[in-house]
Amino acid sequence: MKIAVSGSIATDHLMHFPGRFADQLIADQLHKVSLSFLIDDLVVRRGGVAANIAFGMARLGLHPVLIGAVGTDFEEYRAWLERHGVDCDSVHVSELLHTARFVCTTDEDMCQIASFYAGAMSEARNIELAPANDRVGGFDLVLISADDPEGMVRHSQECRARGYRFAADPSQQLARMGGDDIVQLIDGAAYLLTNDYEKSLLESKTGLSDAEVLDKVEVRVTTLGKNGVEITGKGIERIHVPIARDVQPVDPTGVGDGFRAGFFAGLSWGLDLERSAQIGSLLAGLVLEGAGGQEYDLRADTFLKRLGDSYGQDAADDVRPHLQG
Repeated sequence: MKIAVSGSIATDHLMHFPGRFADQLIADQLHKVSLSFLIDDLVVRRGGVAANIAFGMARLGLHPVLIGAVGTDFEEYRAWLERHGVDCDSVHVSELLHTARFVCTTDEDMCQIASFYAGAMSEARNIELAPANDRVGGFDLVLISADDPEGMVRHSQECRARGYRFAADPSQQLARMGGDDIVQLIDGAAYLLTNDYEKSLLESKTGLSDAEVLDKVEVRVTTLGKNGVEITGKGIERIHVPIARDVQPVDPTGVGDGFRAGFFAGLSWGLDLERSAQIGSLLAGLVLEGAGGQEYDLRADTFLKRLGDSYGQDAADDVRPHLQG
């Protein structure tokens, strides 16, 4: 499959707080909260939702097309992504703004407090998908991940108008989008991906029930944290996939992006939804074991062994032909 991944491309500033945020929050004082956390670690990593997903796909042997907006400071990051197999020829470079920044603090419970500076990402609304589609000879799927909200809606509108099959992955931008924009984003999507909190937020903002959302999309994928992932859709029985076994958590940044990379890689290989979700869950585990969305090593033999340990030897056997070499 030829897959385009649109969304944020950013630099991540990741910090660790050696305590629990919950212990610092006073329930009846949240309206005037004023806190400063003394951190014990800071790392700067390559990130952004779309870049993380595209990187993960490329590590699994795909050649995704990255679509997003960056600043002139992107050149070193571009070289990293291209060296690992990501097509960056359709990335828009702003003449005025820096590449986006994600600043995040994680506590001992893996809870996070974060801020995101959009920077050049705000120019994503000016990107048209058609030139990239024509350049590669047509996309089989466009994954619309968290980005400039206006750009996300424009991309989904273009996909419907031009007949491109697309997946809607609104993620944290649900907090910025109104109900009408969310409906425009998801309507007609082949896949809708959220976590369980975002699922509830989407339904609350749009006023749609779970059944009404399913009327607008083909497949709904909901990640459930430590409880795995649930997949529902038109004409399919509910699928539940547990998390991968023996994962040693370090930092949750980019874990959802890892799942999406593995999930769509599996579908690209022609595997079914359950097997694809198992691949995504294991790749999410690899991300969780590192500090950042692209700070993991993926070796075929180790990946297949862990896949077999978590989901059975049949899973490893199904994936093995696609990871050879």
